[in-house]
Amino acid sequence: MRIVIAGAGEVGTHLAKMLSNEQHDIVIIDPEESRLKPIDASLDVMTCQGSATSLNLLKDTLGKKTDLFIAVAHLEDTNITAAILAKRLGAVKTIARIDNREYLEHTTREFFKSLGIDSLIYPELIAAKEVLGLLHETGTTEFMEFSGGMLSLYVQKLEENAPVVNKKLRDVTRELRNTNYRAVAIKRDEETIIPRGDEMFREGDLVYVVSTREGIEEMMKFSGKENFIAKRIMILGGSRIGRRVAQSLQKECFIKLIEIDAAKCEELADELENTLIIHGDGRDANLLLQEGIAQKDVFVALTGNSETNILACLLAKKLGVKKTIAEVENVEYISLAENSGIDTIINKKISAASRIFRHTTNPNVTQVKCMTGTDAEVLEYRVPEGSKIVKGKLRDINFPKGAIVGGGTRDGVPFIATGDTIIQPNDKVVVFTLPHALEKMSKFFL
Repeated sequence: MRIVIAGAGEVGTHLAKMLSNEQHDIVIIDPEESRLKPIDASLDVMTCQGSATSLNLLKDTLGKKTDLFIAVAHLEDTNITAAILAKRLGAVKTIARIDNREYLEHTTREFFKSLGIDSLIYPELIAAKEVLGLLHETGTTEFMEFSGGMLSLYVQKLEENAPVVNKKLRDVTRELRNTNYRAVAIKRDEETIIPRGDEMFREGDLVYVVSTREGIEEMMKFSGKENFIAKRIMILGGSRIGRRVAQSLQKECFIKLIEIDAAKCEELADELENTLIIHGDGRDANLLLQEGIAQKDVFVALTGNSETNILACLLAKKLGVKKTIAEVENVEYISLAENSGIDTIINKKISAASRIFRHTTNPNVTQVKCMTGTDAEVLEYRVPEGSKIVKGKLRDINFPKGAIVGGGTRDGVPFIATGDTIIQPNDKVVVFTLPHALEKMSKFFL
């Protein structure tokens, strides 16, 4: 597939990194040479300096058949204009990143489609939905549902008291009363591991688990975690994400939102009738104590500053909050934030890249999630007739070692996969994969 990406910011760069593992023909356009140089040095892609709205540049870049044009520059106007021009110049499919929620309304979306933009991506809305999911599944670090919630991916951080710590995977499996969940990966320090039977769980591991609804309670018990109902929530930052989260929860939860900008506080007070707006600095321990931080269930830091979000969450954790969520947009800070004790990190650019990535993969992919803080991906496939995945038991079909089938659904009934599982046509299956195995693994679903 030939793919042109307009914008070498974090979304464009992350996309290029993901796509370069799949042997696509990729071109990245950006007006800033300083953004393109690191890409040239580290990725096997072609770069082109210039404006994505330049007709001459687009004609040159799109001269060959272009299957997908992705506009993810910083400015919304640039993305919309570039995507429309690219479509008129022959791009088969176009995607534009936007910053305006009203563009996602059905009639407006259809209007943009008539102009030539096939899909609109709004990173803040995607991130807000992630936060809302995490506030409903409070016992996990990261969360994603598949097949209408019949299967879910949970990420659990193992504390010292977790029952599985210092036990081998095969021993834990023997202790299970049922097979309603499966550990599909472990992130340890900077390494992501697809575990085998002799892999030992260690304190501090991030364990990726695929579970049915019936397996959630026991899975939580083994990891030493518990889900609790988050009713008292404090949000730092009246950003688009912060507003959206407060708006969605203010009728069922007690929400306090702290914002440092006085003018923005007035706007928020008018917009969020059932949210208590506090003017102040969320890094101020005295302010947090005055506002009852110790009695809050969850603290969510969603300012535009990664350092502020990290520091505020660490302070909130120290003051007794059960769960902390931080928006960390500086990718290089993610590992530091995870290892410092913050429960959950979100990154709207990685989330947006996941959504866009789905348009570039095997046509049988129904969902994709790029995991925060690791290059690994989780994909849900619809299994076609005659594909390699149906040729025998999973242990016998030479499935790539860097990938693992966690589970799936068959005729509306979920199952957890083992080495003896035989996948059947029309099943939906959830696969966890490392980058080096992605291309080979994808061929099993063609």
